[in-house]
Order: sequence, then structure tokens, then C-alpha cells
Amino acid sequence: MNITEENVMKALQLITNPQNQKNIVESNLVESVAIDGNNITVTLRLTHSTKPLLHSLQKAVRTVIASSVSPEAEVEIKIINEQAPNTKPADPPLKGVKNVIAVSSGKGGVGKSTVTANLAAALAKQGYKVGLIDADVFGPSIPKMFGVEDEHPNCRKEGEKDIIIPVEKYGVKILSMGFFVDPESPVIWRGPMASNMLNQIINDGDWGELDYLLFDLPPGTSDIHLTVVQTINLKGAIIVSTPQQVAIADVVKGINMFRNDKIDVPIFGIVENMAWFTPAELPNNKYFIFGKNGNKAVAEKYGVDLLEQIPLVQGICESGDNGTPAVLDNNAPQAKYFDSLAQKVVEKCQ
Repeated sequence: MNITEENVMKALQLITNPQNQKNIVESNLVESVAIDGNNITVTLRLTHSTKPLLHSLQKAVRTVIASSVSPEAEVEIKIINEQAPNTKPADPPLKGVKNVIAVSSGKGGVGKSTVTANLAAALAKQGYKVGLIDADVFGPSIPKMFGVEDEHPNCRKEGEKDIIIPVEKYGVKILSMGFFVDPESPVIWRGPMASNMLNQIINDGDWGELDYLLFDLPPGTSDIHLTVVQTINLKGAIIVSTPQQVAIADVVKGINMFRNDKIDVPIFGIVENMAWFTPAELPNNKYFIFGKNGNKAVAEKYGVDLLEQIPLVQGICESGDNGTPAVLDNNAPQAKYFDSLAQKVVEKCQ
């Protein structure tokens, strides 16, 4: 595929300027694009107010060119600094958040949202300030798992800007795509629409000071993933899978995505969900109905940690359906797995 200036400019239009929610081409941040074979030189024009965005813009430019133009492209970014007196530097996205963590999965149906909800609740239970963004635009399930599916976030004015106040439950601040769509209607959005909605949740949410902010990403790879990695600096990523071979194959894709040198997000490790089945009446029995230790082998091969193996237990499913994460019941045997996962995540962030 020949690399053209038109293709590069089209890719750059996928990057949102968080200051005004327009793309960086519309915002006149792209001064020029030069092509020489596989070598692409992008010149950005920054003012005093856009300098704080430099790191995220550089990362975003490389990410979208790799994904939308050519993974073989060599990208050089030049900066023109333009003096703009009497302007106030923009605050970086999520400035009060210490650790931002993405929870991902190669495919749907592996319990990614269940793991995310219980991890958030476990961190809050341990005394940390926690936020949770449900970025799964086409299947948001976090509101159901926290029992807040009928809630609607309030807004307050801050100058000309509407600030979205997250819904809070069990000590976790929550914003979900599900709060802004009809739960009984299918979401038919093109990628840029979903990305713009997520950008608004990220930049306009009143998150305050947080120790941890979790992103429940959609399964697979999509524009949503690109929006997250290009907008904010992730502390790390967690990949959720099951022992089935078809799920394990997608774990490898997830590892390679986050390790791509254009994305370069540290992988905290793999969580193997539904690792075995344990009936309530026989709590010491383990039945490996989906296979055994498949993710352990993948973790060893690719040099990542197997953070936790979580059993298939009826109580976990029932708690999610009832809007109370299973980890909150200290008497339930399954709580210890999520408490352990939370502690390992804390250690990874230190």
C-alpha cells in the first residue's frame, strides 16, 4: 500500500483535541505532513495552552498511523512552538488520577466486566479511592452489576463546560456508556461517534482525586482502544480470558496489541476466569470443564504474570445479576480471589 498525504491526514482526523472535542486537523494543530516512501514526517504546531498535550499527541499520532495507514511506517514528529500570550495551560486529562488501568479481553463472554466490577469493588473495600469507566459502548453491563442501571448522572456548569458527575456505589465512582443510551435499543454508532462519547466521559467527568481508575474496554480491538491509549497514559493493562483454546488464542492477540511499539502499554498480567467449576455443596471440588491451565502456559511463553485464577461459581453470577459484586460478601469463598487480585494490582502500581 502506497502511503499518501491524504491517507495520513485522514488518519490524523481520528485524534481528538481534548480541549475542544474537535480533531487535531480541525484544531489547526497539524502544520504539515511529508511523505518519503515509508518515512512520514508530521509537523505539529503547539501553543502555550496545547504544550501539556504534547506527549499524548505524539503517542496518538504514531498509534493512528500504525493502525490506519501502515504498521511499517517510520514516523518522525516535529514541533513548532507558537507563542500565545494571555492563555492558560490546559489541564491534562484525569490530572487527579494516580493510576489508570485498562481491563481488556480478546473475545466476549469471558467475564471481563465481572472481573472489572469486582476488582473495582475490592480496591474500594481496601480503602482506596476508585473510579470505573464502562467503555464497552455496544454492551455496557457495569450499571447492571452495580445495581445502578436506572441512574442518570447529574451535570453542573463550569464556565461554558458541562461537567458530568459520576454515579457512586459501593465507594466506586462510575460512568458508563449505558447511562446515555436506551438500554432496550441497539447502539448503532460508527467508531468516531463512540470515541467522541468516550472522550467526553474521560475529559468532562468530575473524577476528583482517585487512586485507581479502571477502564472496562470492549472485547477485541477497536477505535475505543485507540481512543484510550492515545488520550491518556495507562499504568498498565489486564487481559481476562477463560481456559478454552479459542479464548487463549485471542489472549495472544491482546498481548501483542499492548506490546506493539506504537502503543507500548505495560501488561500487568492475565486473569483466568472460569478456571474450574466448584459446586456450592462441594466447595473443595474442582472440575476443569473448560480445560486446565491453558493461560498459565501462555503467560509463561510470553513472559507475563498469571495474576489470578477465578473459579466458575454460581454466587459470582448471582451477585452480578443482583447488582452487588461478589467480593463485597466477605463470607463468600469467592471473595478471596478478587481480594487477592486487587492486592496484586496494587503491587503492580507501586
